[in-house]
Amino acid sequence: MHAIITLEVNGDRRSVGVPAHFTLLEALRYGLGLTGSKQGCDKGDCGACTVLLDGDPVLSCITPVWEAEGRSVLTVEGLAGPGGLHPLQEAFEECGAAQCGFCTPGILMSAYGLLLRNPRPARREIQEALAGNLCRCTGYTKIFVAVERAAARLAAGAAAEDGVRGREAVR
Repeated sequence: MHAIITLEVNGDRRSVGVPAHFTLLEALRYGLGLTGSKQGCDKGDCGACTVLLDGDPVLSCITPVWEAEGRSVLTVEGLAGPGGLHPLQEAFEECGAAQCGFCTPGILMSAYGLLLRNPRPARREIQEALAGNLCRCTGYTKIFVAVERAAARLAAGAAAEDGVRGREAVR
C-alpha cells in the first residue's frame, strides 16, 4: 500500500508517493532524490542518516516517514545557503574533518542541531552531541576542532550583526 506524504524539506513543501512502511530516509533518498543522507546500518547505530526534524537531530533510517508529515525536515542539502557553504561545512573542509565523507552529512547535521541549541558548546558537549555518529577515518579530533571553529565563527558573526543593529538603533 502506498501513501502520499507531504513534507517540508529544506524549506520547500514536497509531496511524495511512498510505500506506507517507508522510513524518512527512504522517502528522502528514493522518493525525493535527496541522497546526502547516507544509508548505513539501517538500524540507528551509525548516524550517517541524521537529519533535523523540527530542529532536532533524528536517525532517519528508523523514523517512519509519516512521523515527519507536516514537520520541518532539514537535510545536508539544505545546510548551505545561496551565499555558499555553511560555516560548519567550511570548517570541515579547512580542518580535514571529512575523510571518505560517508559519515560527514550525518555528523554535520548533528553538529548543526547542537549549535542551534547551544551556540557556544564546550568540547565535552560536542563530543556528547556527536556520540551517535560513527566515523571510521578521522579519529574524531579534526571533527571536534571543526565544530569548535564553526561555533566561534558563528558567534563572531552574531556579535558583529548585533553591533550593526545596535548602531542602527542609535541613529
